[in-house]
Amino acid sequence: MKPILQNLVEMTGQRDHLRLEVSVLSTLQKLSNIVEVRALELFSVDGVLYLRPRTWKGAQDWASTEMEPAKDPQRQALENYPALAACIHAKQSHVIDSPARGRHVLWLPVWMHDKVNTCLEIRQKRPFSAHRLEVITGIFNVYQNYQSLLDYSERDALTGLYNRKTFDEQFARHSSSGGPDDDPDKAGQWLAVIDIDHFKQVNDRFGHLYGDEVLILVANVLRSSFRSHDRIFRFGGEEFVVLLRSTSLEDARSAFNRFREAVQEYPFPQVGQVTVSLGFINAGQGSPVEILGQADQALYYAKEHGRNQVCFYNDLIASGDLTVQIAHDDVELF
Repeated sequence: MKPILQNLVEMTGQRDHLRLEVSVLSTLQKLSNIVEVRALELFSVDGVLYLRPRTWKGAQDWASTEMEPAKDPQRQALENYPALAACIHAKQSHVIDSPARGRHVLWLPVWMHDKVNTCLEIRQKRPFSAHRLEVITGIFNVYQNYQSLLDYSERDALTGLYNRKTFDEQFARHSSSGGPDDDPDKAGQWLAVIDIDHFKQVNDRFGHLYGDEVLILVANVLRSSFRSHDRIFRFGGEEFVVLLRSTSLEDARSAFNRFREAVQEYPFPQVGQVTVSLGFINAGQGSPVEILGQADQALYYAKEHGRNQVCFYNDLIASGDLTVQIAHDDVELF
């Protein structure tokens, strides 16, 4: 029992979802007779639910995938796992399946905000006894409760999107793999700063309750406009940031314009039409301060020249509409 308690102490000392996931898998792997533990990611492509391994025990250490879910060759349709599919449909806490003699699997869906994006999978050669199931679900419940606390601290209370604090923690990690801006066909990372046009007029005319509803609805359009492995943040007020991952310049431009058009066409109750302006830049071509500042420059150019448009920073520099600011170290001077 002592090793389990030590592992639980280590698990609740984590401050990152991935490290927490590795920690709970490591704790479960150390139980006797466990053959394999994995974290599976659940996602949807064209309305079809899939799952794929996200974190597992490699030859030397724990491994995680960074591949885009829809392109992962290891993905499988959830319907290929009928016991797990039925468990999720019925919103159950766990399910045990024995697909063959000497093979027993326990699935533990991770429920967050009434949805399942992750499932822990535990395999062993013997049937799961009542005592073993009790120990495993106890560890899992500690993990899930602590994950909820982490999730709460990372998200904006009104919209449920990631907050500014989470952006600051994640940005360096995601921007480090951005493609060069002189190769538009190469998949890279793109940062967009988004602002709701004339939002102060919405608050002044209709009141802050309707203003909050607009923020929530724009957040919903953001979620539906981008992929599960992209990252969406609310910076505060009416400003949002999107980190678009593993895509080309033209695909990024198209995705941002589709979002802008989706907001323009959305029927906001009482308020009517709402539009957004957006400035974006390659997220791998400078320091975090420079990248965010340049995306802001592109955004404010969009707002000052008609609003309801998407502006790419490099296009504005190339056309002479913006000039490169002088930067000293990591601080850009305006």
